Parts: sequence; structure tokens; C-alpha cells
Amino acid sequence: MKIAVLPGDGIGPEIVAQAVKVLEALRSDGLKIEMEHAHIGGAGYDAAKDPLPEATLKLSKESDAVLLGAVGGYQYDNLPRPMRPEQGLLRIRKGLGLFANLRPAMVYPELVNASTLRPDIVSGLDIMILRELTGDIYFGQPRGIRTLENGERQGFDTMHYSESEVRRVAHVGFQIAMKRNKKLCSVDKANVLDTSMFWREIVTEVAKEYPAVALSHMYVDNAAMQLVRAPKQFDVILTGNIFGDILSDEASMLTGSIGMLPSASLDENNKGLYEPCHGSAPDIAGKDIANPLATILSVAMMMQYTFGRPDIAQRIETAVRKVLQQGLRTGDIYEEGKQKVGCAAMSDAVVAAL
Repeated sequence: MKIAVLPGDGIGPEIVAQAVKVLEALRSDGLKIEMEHAHIGGAGYDAAKDPLPEATLKLSKESDAVLLGAVGGYQYDNLPRPMRPEQGLLRIRKGLGLFANLRPAMVYPELVNASTLRPDIVSGLDIMILRELTGDIYFGQPRGIRTLENGERQGFDTMHYSESEVRRVAHVGFQIAMKRNKKLCSVDKANVLDTSMFWREIVTEVAKEYPAVALSHMYVDNAAMQLVRAPKQFDVILTGNIFGDILSDEASMLTGSIGMLPSASLDENNKGLYEPCHGSAPDIAGKDIANPLATILSVAMMMQYTFGRPDIAQRIETAVRKVLQQGLRTGDIYEEGKQKVGCAAMSDAVVAAL
């Protein structure tokens, strides 16, 4: 298992170091794991004046999977757009052909009280959000800032999807639904956007190949409301890039903290980039208070989806559950009566539980 390790910026190096401890523990158990580190984001700019250095992309292409921390930091806010850390993330997704972003939102019984919603609303929650990752308005051309004939400046972006892009991510969504509760809700804005009308048409066509899956459609504004009103109505949510970006972050707070949510971004052959859903959090970087569990759970997803080892994924997930049952909590999920621990201590406990 050759894994490219890209710590990135902010708390990225801290949380990735904790996930590497888990990988090293698995290697000690006999798993053949090879890891090589490289720069991305602001760290890539600092090292090579590029948020995605050529050496990093080359390593990532040669590896079986990529483990990524987070990118971004205040010190990079004034860089030209192509040099900003976030561009490194967009470019590696595009460069590796990672079109399917899987973001599970699951509430652990031990963390029901960490959610800002009532326990009866979130208890037992288990949603999979599938976000298309390489199309939509984030990549559409033309885009930019221009001056109109009347002298007024205007910013513009282009939203579009090709039929093949919608079809391939829809197939992934239905295949995931077949392994879960056979329900898929496609989220769009078909009452306003032509792109969404087209999306809905193609998803409906693909659904005919999966008659066992119940397909529903929902406008994104209603979906945002339903996620906090009655989230357990959902099983698999399929949506485009920009809507998925927003809804998956909203869903993360149903679980109590975005620090608990892993993600996987897959290509057509299940090669994947694995990262926590949260950002680089530069305000807490270096303080040993970040929650490493989302990154550790991302390693579990890596074992399941890229390496086809659900047994190892289950081991990691069980170890995380044991640590939570022991009452250990980082600050973001802390509640009175539990034991507050730091980033490193939390991962040490997970390794011990393994």
C-alpha cells in the first residue's frame, strides 16, 4: 500500500501525524504500508512557489492513495488566485480525476449530546452525501472579473455539467444506495437552473438501471432545511459540486463537530484522496487541541474503498468507538463529566485501542 502523505497547512501537519501513527501501528501488525510525504497548499507555495508542486502531483499519481490534512492560512490570503492554497486542492482533485466525493455524516451514540439539535432528531443518524467533485461552477469557464462597457466591474462564473459527468457520479450514488437502505435523494435547483434541469433528467434516466433504489428529488434550499428538520429521512444524498460543498458542511454539524467527519474522493478505479472534512483552522494550529478523529476515520475509509480491506476499516472505527466510550474528548466534542484530551493523546488512545 503506497500512500502519499500531504500534511498541508494549519492543523494539517498535526492531525496527519496522528493518522500516520495509526498507519504505523497497522504496519507493525504486518500490513505492508509505504508512506512518502510531500507539500501541498501554502506549504507547497512556501517550498516551490506552487500550491501543487509538480513533485507532489507526480508522487500522488504514482501512489495507490493520498492522505491529505488541510490547506489554507491567513498569510496566503493576498496571493494571486492561481497561487492560493485552495487552488492546490482543486488541481489535485482534477489532476487525479477524483470525481466522487463521499462524506458520511454519522452520529455516534456517545456523541448524541454534542449536537446542537435535540437527541431525538439526530440519534441513529447515518447519511452518505455524494458530491460530484470536478465539474460545476468551481471549474466552469469562462470565469473572472471584467469591466463592462458602462465602466462597472462585474464578477462572473460559469455553471455547467456534461452528460458523462452526471452519469458517472449518478452510477456511484445508486451503487452506494444498493449497499445501504436503497434510498437516493438527488438534490438540485431545477426550478431555476438549466444545469439542474439537465442534472435531474440524467439522474432519472440512470435510476432506471437500479429499480430496487427509491429515487427522490429535492431542491437544495428545501434540502438544507430538511437536514436540520428531519435528517433521518435521508440515506444517500447525490448532488453537484457547489451544493454538495455547502450541504455536507451543514450535515457535519448534525454530528456535533466537523472534527468527526472523514471524506473520500475517488476516481473511476477507486483510487482515492482521503481527508477530514474540516479546514486548516490556523487559529488553533500548533496548540495540540485539534480533533484528529476525522483524519483517522479517513484512513478507515481508505482501507475500505481503495484497498478493499473492510476488516481493517472496521478495526479502526471500533477503536475510535472504544476511545469515545472511555470518555475521552477533544475540545470540540467535550461535555461536562468527560475527560478532555489533546490531539496527540487522542490518537495515542486510538492506537492503544487498536
